[in-house]
Amino acid sequence: MRDYAKERPEHTEKYIGENDLFLEMFHGNSDPGQSVRPPLLFVHGAFTGSWMWSKYIPHFISAGWNSYCVNLRGHYKSRSVDFTKILFEDYLEDIRLVISEIVEECGTPPIVIAFSMGGILSQKLAESVKIAGLVLIDSSICREVHAEAHYRDLALRMPDLVVPAPVRDEQISTDETFEDIEFQRKYLSMESAKAFSEFSFHFGAEGISIESEKITCPSLVICAVNDESDDHRGLATARHIGGEYLGLWGTTHTGLLVGQRYYAVSRIMVWLARFDGC
Repeated sequence: MRDYAKERPEHTEKYIGENDLFLEMFHGNSDPGQSVRPPLLFVHGAFTGSWMWSKYIPHFISAGWNSYCVNLRGHYKSRSVDFTKILFEDYLEDIRLVISEIVEECGTPPIVIAFSMGGILSQKLAESVKIAGLVLIDSSICREVHAEAHYRDLALRMPDLVVPAPVRDEQISTDETFEDIEFQRKYLSMESAKAFSEFSFHFGAEGISIESEKITCPSLVICAVNDESDDHRGLATARHIGGEYLGLWGTTHTGLLVGQRYYAVSRIMVWLARFDGC
């Protein structure tokens, strides 16, 4: 099996906070005369960790972006926690702590790039915490978007004490090879049922409300699209937070990050150009 996490560029690591959050820092290959840019903060989704960004990070480092990858409490190499007690708010607190750490170190708030559960967490955080920009990649949707573009034929799953890691029985997907799926199988872990029951409509949640008028930073919404309802939800999310939208047809949720068609990288690079010279 090819382990993409072991192929990432050299970087530094540290643990922060009372929950020993594992933070990875990658220094961008920038030219001496290049203008100062905000750093990037990558926020993973449920069941995963910073390893999920393994294919993305080299592109941003090569383009000169200093990048931070957080691991929420209990994820990847962060200290183990009792997932039966973890709430959505606990994960929010983790991201707040990391942003404070980045601001103290860099003197400026980061651009947050967030996936799935990380997306709804980052939207909620952007209501009250200053960030330079927000990129959502196939984000979990908020209550307001669900009211406009709800999931059809939703088969509710009631969470137990914890939500077990996805099995990923399939050998390939639309945009993932066997190696891509094997890589995820190696690292996928359990998740907090209490957090899921707060934000996931698949688990009977009422959803997280997002006060869009409080999100003032520029934003970009990217979605994996396989039918019109996917596209509708993505467009509704972008409208709700006043962001730009990109729907990528023929891609899957996890394939956007670790598959063979992670076209989102080039589009994010174009969008990030606005921060040069800030």
